[in-house]
Amino acid sequence: MSIYSQLLLDIHDELIVDLFAGGGGASCGIEMATGRQVDVAVNHDAAAVAMHQINHPQTRHEIADVFEVCPRVVTKGRPVGLLWASPDCTYHSKARGGKPMRDKNRKRRSLAWVVTRWAGQVRPRVIMLENVEEFADWGPLVGPHDALRPCPKRRGKTFRRWVRSLERHGYEVEWRELRACDYGAPTIRKRLFVIARCDGEPIVWPEPTHGPGTGRRYRSAAECIDWDEPMLSIFATREEAKEWARAHRRSGRKMGTPVRPLADATMRRIARGVKRYVLKDPKPFIVPNNTGNAPHSASRPVPTVTGGGRNILVAPALAHIGNGEREGQAPRAMDIREPLNTVVASPKHALVAAFLTQNNAGGYTGPGRDLRDPSGTVLSTGSHHSLVAAHIQRDFGTSTGHEATRPLGTITSEGGGKAALVASFLSSYYGTDQDQSAADPLATITTKDRHSLVTVEIDGSAYVIVDIAIRMLQPRELYRAQGFPDSYVIDRGAGGRRLTKTEQVRMCGNSVPPHFAAALVRANAPELAARTIAA
Repeated sequence: MSIYSQLLLDIHDELIVDLFAGGGGASCGIEMATGRQVDVAVNHDAAAVAMHQINHPQTRHEIADVFEVCPRVVTKGRPVGLLWASPDCTYHSKARGGKPMRDKNRKRRSLAWVVTRWAGQVRPRVIMLENVEEFADWGPLVGPHDALRPCPKRRGKTFRRWVRSLERHGYEVEWRELRACDYGAPTIRKRLFVIARCDGEPIVWPEPTHGPGTGRRYRSAAECIDWDEPMLSIFATREEAKEWARAHRRSGRKMGTPVRPLADATMRRIARGVKRYVLKDPKPFIVPNNTGNAPHSASRPVPTVTGGGRNILVAPALAHIGNGEREGQAPRAMDIREPLNTVVASPKHALVAAFLTQNNAGGYTGPGRDLRDPSGTVLSTGSHHSLVAAHIQRDFGTSTGHEATRPLGTITSEGGGKAALVASFLSSYYGTDQDQSAADPLATITTKDRHSLVTVEIDGSAYVIVDIAIRMLQPRELYRAQGFPDSYVIDRGAGGRRLTKTEQVRMCGNSVPPHFAAALVRANAPELAARTIAA
């Protein structure tokens, strides 16, 4: 439902029109800035329109290709105060890499010409357009019809022609790249914005509200994470992963079966994240598994360590699962304390959690007991634990490991325990890390009682890594990172149509962070705000 529960009367002189993309972030931001919903929204995607309808019930929706919509017919003769356009960015974005473009996709690459059509027919007073930064390089294509590519010698020629077409209609036009994190969204998403206006008023670019010089820190990816979501050990076998998924489906969660074994590239990213943001970070971000303790920086005191299996800490990082690294590029791992990088239309973001427990003098003793005693239970849900992860892996003979809820196997002189395997994993994948040569010793691996342990020191106390787990970020977490409020409905559309997880992620990645639209509209069209009529 709308973030405004009270329906507003249509008493405005000028319409607001959104040629929206994805989940409707621009409409959400416009509503945040003006207190009113957009009057007309256009999109060809039925799923996107369904999500938009349930969140913006007062909007008139047109399910159609924007090329097929006649501006004069849609507006019914009423003046347009603001036209927002988010034309398809697929065939401009650098995310395509060097992939060729097919001839049939010329239309999608040319969607911005629709804006000129609106300028000529209904002359919106203010026009705002959002796209990837490469949109400014829009130029002619060359090559055969089945393998078209941008002409490097005419880069930006079509963009400049498009700008001149707006100027011929009497618009002043400016463009600038902005980052969502500078305006309060917990994502670094960078986009090119074009503002055109024909009313003689100046174009205003809003000042950043977050970041250096503003007195307000950037919002972090960590605040978007649901720390109660279950995770699965990276050491789990394919069969264990299937059983894990079945168990959570029985408990009412819709869990897909995690892919096992993980790809080498994924393992390198996990290793890099653990190395940079856990082992080599003097103040790692930690999540205590104690009731009433929230995630925080290690610069704050670590909560009191208790018995009963409650003293496990989670030191998380983020990994980008999907796009490969360029030659010479380090594996993609991100700091949980920084804004999330750009959310795209397919699942790419994964949470990596290193699970730590105290490494007491004389060896690893677990949560207040000897390692050879039963290990404390780590639950997937409940008030005492934030994440699922305990998995005891043994690496010799026919011993294949077991759940953490069972007694831990006998520690042998050959070092067949879980910590030894984690150390081996980290050492192996650090060898491929550009930050460190395989010939260099890994300082964080120590030997105690003939067991190889990976340790990290937090506020003077040594902790040992007992497991590493991974899961993909869920749609709600991605929408939070994009800047949508939790009240925004993402799992169903108008009429009760259920939206798949794939559709939810796709529409998030294709959407505009609402904070962008809110900042730009507040700066350039404050007069469009909802009117208050005295009784």
